[in-house]
Amino acid sequence: MNSSRHYLRQWQEKPVREVLAGAVATFALIPEVIAFSFTAGVDPQVGLFASFVISIVIAVFGGRPAMISAAAGSVALVAAPLVREHGVEYLFAAGLLAGAMQLVFGLLRLSSLMRYVSSSVRTGFVNALAILIFSAQLPHILNAGAMGYGVIAAGLAIIYLAPRLTTRIPAPLICVVVLTALCVALDIDVARVADLGKLPQGLPILALPEVPFDLGLLRVILLPALAIAMVGLLESLMTASVVDDQTATPSDKDAEARGLGLANIAASLFGGIAGCGMIGQTVSNVKYGGRGRLSTLAAGGILLLLMVAMKDIVSQVPVGALVAIMIMVSIDTLDWASLRRLRGNPGLSNVVMLATVAVTVISHNLSLGVLVGVLLSGIFFAAKVAGMQRVTRQGDTYVVEGQVFFASSDAFIDAFDPRDHEEPVTIDLTRATLWDITAAAALDKVTGRFAQHGLPVHVVGMAGGLPR
Repeated sequence: MNSSRHYLRQWQEKPVREVLAGAVATFALIPEVIAFSFTAGVDPQVGLFASFVISIVIAVFGGRPAMISAAAGSVALVAAPLVREHGVEYLFAAGLLAGAMQLVFGLLRLSSLMRYVSSSVRTGFVNALAILIFSAQLPHILNAGAMGYGVIAAGLAIIYLAPRLTTRIPAPLICVVVLTALCVALDIDVARVADLGKLPQGLPILALPEVPFDLGLLRVILLPALAIAMVGLLESLMTASVVDDQTATPSDKDAEARGLGLANIAASLFGGIAGCGMIGQTVSNVKYGGRGRLSTLAAGGILLLLMVAMKDIVSQVPVGALVAIMIMVSIDTLDWASLRRLRGNPGLSNVVMLATVAVTVISHNLSLGVLVGVLLSGIFFAAKVAGMQRVTRQGDTYVVEGQVFFASSDAFIDAFDPRDHEEPVTIDLTRATLWDITAAAALDKVTGRFAQHGLPVHVVGMAGGLPR
């Protein structure tokens, strides 16, 4: 009963604020989704349809209110080779399978694995995304021309000055409306949304992918589907964690995984590419007041309205206005405080954060950057814990303190010298813990060496045969 009331409250946030925040997120979505569609090798309408469907489904079933999910660049990068080799229908089939995998992930409550992603990795993830969001605008900026630069500059001025006049209407929304009206009224020659690609001609249609459902299909789509599922989960759960931090509210990561799985299944059935959480658009939504599920629903609903019912108007929106919004999003996404903390942070934490940023930016692969960050965090942590191990000799007794495991087992073995004893030896493990088979093998190796020198070994601090 309490959970039902909590769910209903997530729909009852201030509705006007929620809808306006969702509208801002929608305008932030349009250029990204169209660009990602080209990255995947599909028509823009495939990404736009997917974004509408994913937003609607995730608003209802997701576990992180106010999060914007849609067709994303990380998924597009994974999907592109499949589209090139087998066609878009195989992409839809892979999306169905990826969605099923994500649904199972959520049902098995595996989101707890996110606890192994350190704060340094999450900070690196956010900063890398900010850089990627800005870099994605560079082609539009470099090819804007004199008038285009003027539109971008005017857009940024409106975005940052409008809040001094009013905060009732989000500044990016004012930016889009004002600059579109000026460009149309004055017939200013700048790139428009219509120049970015083919927009939808109607509503999406529910249909199964036109592929043979047999083992041959599974062989083709299994690995791409697994990659789409893992990349999508990683980016969505990381984005949810960022929103948790920004709003100081918890979220249900398992529900988010289940919601993402259902959303990608639905998107694939409606002829859309699979997607995941969009951190730039989510940050924009939260910045302008999005806190509940209505903002996510509004983002999807407004996107469909703009792309279908108001397509002729949207097609006239200057690209420079959208670029200005995305520049603002990239600035807001970057964790500027993390740069100031570099001097005070432990050196290894900085290495993890900077490595996550570097790998992500160089590879344009968010999952690879996070993977490198997690691996480095694990290595550095293991090295730190291994360095805390102490073996102290007191006559013929060795007192072991700390953690004995794969990273500290060699130092553990080297601490014992059978040649320097004539009496039986005692190994005191009371203040030590042996964590794995490598540690157990190390203890066996030590006792074996003493046995070779004819020295009995008495091990204390064992409870039921196991170290305490």
